[in-house]
Amino acid sequence: MSEKIILLVEDNPDDEELTRLALQENNILNRLVVAHDGVEALAYLFATGPHAGRAPSTMPEVILLDLKLPKIDGLEVLRRLRADDRTKVLAIVLLTSSNEEQDLLAGYSLGANSYVRKPVDFAQFIEAVRQLGLYWLVINQSPPRRAHV
Repeated sequence: MSEKIILLVEDNPDDEELTRLALQENNILNRLVVAHDGVEALAYLFATGPHAGRAPSTMPEVILLDLKLPKIDGLEVLRRLRADDRTKVLAIVLLTSSNEEQDLLAGYSLGANSYVRKPVDFAQFIEAVRQLGLYWLVINQSPPRRAHV
């Protein structure tokens, strides 16, 4: 069984650290790959640029995608992932502080699997990450992986 990777796409260093701490607190020991903007996330997922040596068939089990990102925002990343056969079925959770109804609607319209607001309280954030980890890494049955579609 291959390693279940979590891709965190997050530009805020404080939110990145909180996510790392919440994963550790919940004993979610999966490898965490972090992309700090939309360009970096796409380069990782499509194995281009600095990630050109990465095996393109090795995809994350779940992507935790922030909406408000520099260079390419989260909704555009989502749009590009859903438009490509290699990434269109990846589990993508929009993990954002946005409370805008238009972001919620756009995220689901573009094919997000889930939309989770980042709780302000750390204890609530730890619980949210626990539930995300339990569902996406243990309970959820992912589609089969194919090297090339």
